[in-house]
Amino acid sequence: MTKYVYDFSEGDKDQKDLLGGKGANLAEMTKLGLPVPPGFTISTAACREYLVAGVEPAALRVEVTMALRRLEDALGKRLGDVDDPLLVSVRSGAKFSMPGMMETVLNVGLNDYSVNGLIKVSNNERFAWDSYRRLIQMFGKTVLDIEGEIFADALQAANEKAGVATEVDLTADQLKEVVETFKAIIQKHSGRDFPQDPREQLDLATRAVFDSWNTSRARLYRRRERIADDLGTAVNICSMVFGNLGETSGTGVAFTRDPASGKPGAYGDYLPNAQGEDVVAGIRNTFSLDELNRTDPTSFNELMKIMRKLETHYRDLCDIEFTVEKGKLWMLQTRVGKRTAAAAFRIATQLVDESLITMDEALIRVNGSQLAQLMFPQFDSAAPSKIVASGMAASPGAAVGKAVFDSATAVKWAEKGERVVLVRRETNPDDLEGMIAATGILTARGGKTSHAAVVARGMGKTCVCGADAVDVSHADRTATIGDLVIKEGDMISIDGSTGHVYLGELAVVPSPVSNYLENGLASAIATENEEIAALVTAVDRILKHADSVRRLRVRTNADTAEDSKWARNLGAEGIGLCRTEHMFLGDRRVLIERVILADNSNERNAALEALLPMQQKDFEEIFEEMDSLPVTVRLLDPPLHEFLPHNEKDQQELADVLGLPVSVIKERNE
Repeated sequence: MTKYVYDFSEGDKDQKDLLGGKGANLAEMTKLGLPVPPGFTISTAACREYLVAGVEPAALRVEVTMALRRLEDALGKRLGDVDDPLLVSVRSGAKFSMPGMMETVLNVGLNDYSVNGLIKVSNNERFAWDSYRRLIQMFGKTVLDIEGEIFADALQAANEKAGVATEVDLTADQLKEVVETFKAIIQKHSGRDFPQDPREQLDLATRAVFDSWNTSRARLYRRRERIADDLGTAVNICSMVFGNLGETSGTGVAFTRDPASGKPGAYGDYLPNAQGEDVVAGIRNTFSLDELNRTDPTSFNELMKIMRKLETHYRDLCDIEFTVEKGKLWMLQTRVGKRTAAAAFRIATQLVDESLITMDEALIRVNGSQLAQLMFPQFDSAAPSKIVASGMAASPGAAVGKAVFDSATAVKWAEKGERVVLVRRETNPDDLEGMIAATGILTARGGKTSHAAVVARGMGKTCVCGADAVDVSHADRTATIGDLVIKEGDMISIDGSTGHVYLGELAVVPSPVSNYLENGLASAIATENEEIAALVTAVDRILKHADSVRRLRVRTNADTAEDSKWARNLGAEGIGLCRTEHMFLGDRRVLIERVILADNSNERNAALEALLPMQQKDFEEIFEEMDSLPVTVRLLDPPLHEFLPHNEKDQQELADVLGLPVSVIKERNE
C-alpha cells in the first residue's frame, strides 16, 4: 500500500524524488539536530495521483489526520484551538527548486475564534490580527484565485487612511478592520465566506499547492529549466514560528557565500517584525545580516554556526530561510543555492582550495552556458555616463533596453526584436514571461534574495533590486527619479555588477573572460579589481583542468580567417568543416550566381577565374591562422536556394545585373 505522508524525522536529503527538495532537506536538517519546527510532508506520489485522477488519493486524508495528531501531541496544541491554537504553514516543494513558481499559505488554523486564543498566548493583539489578515490574503489569492492586487490595493488604502507608510505601523484595531475588509473581498469575488474550519483550510491549501504544479508560470519555468512535467510537487506542512512578534523577532534568507559574485562570507537579507513572504516578495526593502548581528547577536552567532555546518554537510553553497521568534532561531529551509555564472566558477575553485571537493567535482559544477554568459560584453567604465539611481547588485551583467512596466509589453516588444528592461515596484511569479523576454530587470523594492533577484540569477539575467529612489507608477507607465521622468520606451541601462542605473544607452566593451580567452591570463588579471582577477583565475583553473582530463578533441566550423582566429583563441584544434560556398556570400554573391547561371563552360570558367584569387587569399589566411593544425575543406557545393532569389522583384534585379532573361533564373530555381 502506497504511503503518502512522512514526518520530518523519517526522511533525508537523498529522497527528493519522493519528498521534494524542501521536504528532503527539512528531514535532513531534522536528522542533523538543527532547530526545525516539527511537521510532515505529503509526497510527490500523492500529487501525481491527484493530477491524473482529479481527486486526492482516498488514503491521503487519513494519513494527514494521523500525522497531524502526532504533531499536535508533540507540541501540546490543537489545530485552530480557541485557547492555544496550533497554526501551520502549507508550502510547495518540488524535486527541483522553482522559486516563486508555486504556492504557500501561512498561519493556517486561524479563524474568528482562534485569533483570540493567539492573542491570549502571545499577549500581543496586533501580532494576532496581522497573522490573521496574512492568512486571509494568501488564502484568497492562492486557494480562491482572487487577484492579488485587490488585497494589495485594500491594504494600501488602509495604510493611507491611517497615515502610515507600511502595514507594519498599523495598530491592532486597524488590522482588525483590514481583516473584515479582506473577508468581504473573498465573499464578493469567490461567492463564499472565508472558511472557518481549520481542517478545511488545510485541505484546500494542500489542493491549491497540487494545482499550482500546472499553472502557466510553473509550466513556463519548467520548459526553460528543462524540468520534467510529470514529477509533481510535495506539500510541506510545518508548525508555524513567527517572525512578526515584534522587534525581537524577524525573518531572513541567507547564503553561505555570495550567490551573485561568489565572494566568500555569509550573505543575506533580514527583516525584523516580518514573516518570510515579506522578504521573498520584496514588498519591503531589507537589511543585511549585520542588522541581525546588531539586534540579536546570540541568534546571529547560532545562524553562522548552522550555515557553516550545512555548507560542510552539503559541500556546496547553501541557501537558507530562517525565522527568529522572540530571540529563538528556527530553520525553515535549506537547499543548494542557485548562483550566477561568475559565482559558479569562483565557488567551485574556493571549495577545491578548502578541500571540500575535488577538481573533477569542480568541473562538473560549471557548464558551457555559464562560460558563455561570462563572455557577454559589459559597460565601458571610461565612456561618459550619469548614474540616475542605484540599488542592490542582484545579478551581474550589462543590460540595455527600452523601459517597459509590465510583462505583457515586455513579451510583445521583445517578439518584435526590441531590447527591453522590465521595470517593476517588485516582481511576482506572474512576471516570469516578461523576465524571460527582458534583457534585464529593475525593481524599486526588494533585496538580493527577493523574487526578482533569485529568479534573475537562476536565468542568468541582469538584475538591480531595491532602487528605492525609483518611484514606479504602473498605471502611468512611468518611473520617476526626483525630477527625472522615465517613460515607457525610453532607453535605460542597468549594471547588475554595481547596482547602478543609467539613462540612455551605454557603450559596452569585451568582458574580462573574453579578454582572457583572447589575450591570456596575464593580460586579464592585470587589473586592480580583485573581483575580476579572482573570477578570471577561477575560469583559467577550471578550463585548464578540463583540458587535462578530457578525451574529446574539438575542432571548429570556420570559413574565414577571422572566424578561424577566434576559434583558435577559444581552444579549437583545427577546422572540422570549412564550407567553400560560405566564402561567396555578401558582396561576392553575384560572382557565384554567375557560375550557377552560366550558359556554357566558357562563361562558367570565366566566372570561376574571377573567384579564384579571392578564394585562394581566403585559404592562405585560414591556413596561416590554423598554423599547421588540420583543416577539412568541403569542395564547392552551392545550395541553389541560398544563392538564387525566390521572389520576382529580386529575380528581376539579378537578371538586370547579369544581363540575362529573368526566365533563366526562374528555370534554375525550379
